Amino acid sequence: MKRIYMLLLAAIVLSSCHTNKQDEGDTTDVTLKGDTIQIGVGSPILSRLKTEKVATEPYRMEFSTSGVVKAIPSNYAEIASPFAGRIAKSFVRLGQKVVPGSPIFEISSPDFFETGKAYYQAKQEMELALKSLKREKDLLSNKVGVQKELEEAEVNYELKKKDYENAEAALKVFQINPDELVLGQPLIVRSPIAGEVVKDNIVIGQYLKEDANPVIIIANLNKVWFVAHVKEKDMSLVQALDDVEIHLVALPEQPFSGQIYHISEMLDEETRSVEILIECDNSSRLMKPAMYGTVTLSDKAAEVIRIPTSSILQEEDANYVLVALGNHNYRKQKVTVGKSRDNKTVILSGLKPGDEIVSTGAFYLIDVR
Repeated sequence: MKRIYMLLLAAIVLSSCHTNKQDEGDTTDVTLKGDTIQIGVGSPILSRLKTEKVATEPYRMEFSTSGVVKAIPSNYAEIASPFAGRIAKSFVRLGQKVVPGSPIFEISSPDFFETGKAYYQAKQEMELALKSLKREKDLLSNKVGVQKELEEAEVNYELKKKDYENAEAALKVFQINPDELVLGQPLIVRSPIAGEVVKDNIVIGQYLKEDANPVIIIANLNKVWFVAHVKEKDMSLVQALDDVEIHLVALPEQPFSGQIYHISEMLDEETRSVEILIECDNSSRLMKPAMYGTVTLSDKAAEVIRIPTSSILQEEDANYVLVALGNHNYRKQKVTVGKSRDNKTVILSGLKPGDEIVSTGAFYLIDVR
């Protein structure tokens, strides 16, 4: 009997020890049920987790991208000779300021002579056609003319008039005033814009072909464009941007301001970016075409949710945070993130003020199954 009693006592002790170990194991377990993580009250992970309440704060949305300074096309002119010929005279020097119509250089050209000759011939033929038309009208009004001949004279006049207008337009394209044209005179090439001579390759006596490269470049650099390219994923931010600040590689300590002039409607398929033109005041002439730099685009300050970047976890292609539910339960909440700065990240959606999230130690739970 005593032996049976001792065996029963041993069985009870062993059962009690097993139960205590099982209870101890239950208090340290970390389990995942759906999107909720449950942490046992005895788990050492609890002491490593810190939480904080989500709140809004003032924040200026901004991002940076690279770009290059360019002259504004309407304020830039590359001037070449419109006809083949030999340069006879130069009227400008490097750095000289000019206005529209200012003489740039003079060229002696046989082709220009032929153009002027064609203009005078067209003008004379039109005048003769007009006289013929008036004569036919007079004859018909005196009952001695023929209607058919009047109609032919009218058609001939209209044709000659059109030839004259075309010849006149050909001269005006090259900024030549037909009323001042003297047959055989050299061609004076003039500036189409106001600005200053930034490149001068004129050589007196040089023979230029009709398709020769420009010999003069004139530019007005009081205003320039900073051309930047914004990635496709950042396009939604550009639409609401307010301030623009540019820093050039050559002048890193000198900020330049500007305004967005144009956002391209076309996306570059190779770079997946959109071109943005930023117009900048360049009265100081510190911004030179072809200079590289970085532009920071920022919006007006607004109330946004920002949380510690360390509290954001990744799962496949999604971002999520752990929202505290109480009793050591945490829900995996998907979020859409914005820009990160100063170890904090903007949350665009998924959280609201008042939510309590794990701000420190979330990575201990990243592999919970």
